[in-house]
Amino acid sequence: MMKTDFRREPVYIAVLAVLLVLAFFLPGWLRFLLQTALGGGLVALGVVLQMRAGLVNFGQGLYYCIGGYTVGMLAAKAGITEAAILLPAAVIAALVIGAVLALLLSRYREIFYAMLSLAVSMILYGLLVKAAWLGSTDGFNVPPVSYFGWLPDRGVRPDIAYGVTAVLTVLACFLVARYLRSGAGMLCEAVAENEIRLEYLGASPRRIVSITIVIAAGLSGLGGGILAISTGHVDPSMTNWTTSGGFVFVALLAGRGSTIAPILGFFLLELVRTYALDFAPNAWQMILGAVMLAVILLLPDGLWSLVQRRRKT
Repeated sequence: MMKTDFRREPVYIAVLAVLLVLAFFLPGWLRFLLQTALGGGLVALGVVLQMRAGLVNFGQGLYYCIGGYTVGMLAAKAGITEAAILLPAAVIAALVIGAVLALLLSRYREIFYAMLSLAVSMILYGLLVKAAWLGSTDGFNVPPVSYFGWLPDRGVRPDIAYGVTAVLTVLACFLVARYLRSGAGMLCEAVAENEIRLEYLGASPRRIVSITIVIAAGLSGLGGGILAISTGHVDPSMTNWTTSGGFVFVALLAGRGSTIAPILGFFLLELVRTYALDFAPNAWQMILGAVMLAVILLLPDGLWSLVQRRRKT
């Protein structure tokens, strides 16, 4: 199994920050794609965290949806449009739900964990589809948000939203990298490799798994909140199984070698999806499936393994 080396993580986070600054020179559509990838990549990062503990979550869209709907409901229903309130509220809501579900999910492993997490996310999907006051399957629009009391003009609004997204994403990646270098973070892989031995050493695998679930939930809640502000819309598909499956695929595509990898993986996936939809509108799923198959066969440790190979040489 490929070992994870996070000692150089701050270097790559700095590289990502430079790339995000350069992205201001990208075309508007490509910058928007990158902005949504930053939000979605945070959710995929949450999936990667759980994979380090040997867990595959097919319902991570649950927290993504909770974050998005928290922002949407506060902004559209309660009239609170301050981003400094909305985004922390999205994270807190996801953390609370994650902590409650961790009491149950931390008991299970392997396919039982995957199916139980999927079932919970689909329960939320069913409730939202039936909720006419939340727009049912269409969802509802999120009004423009302000930043510390300042509501940007329509012309600069995307620039501000992109800058805030970039800063928050880089900060989240940095904090996760720091956590993974800590003792608690390193114990995640020990849970996956030999849980019984870990218990003999006095550590509690269930507590480690619970902490991992809660952190992943917070990341996903932030990603959902960012998406709600970026697109100005939320709908139940955020918690559908297809969305959650996409996050798992991004985690496999990107690899576990870096906290940046899921962000880049999500961006590349969106690029492939966009061009495949443009060139073959009736067969874009086939192209996407072929790319997925090629990556799994040729790069079983994900795209980031290419970077790690280059380091070794």
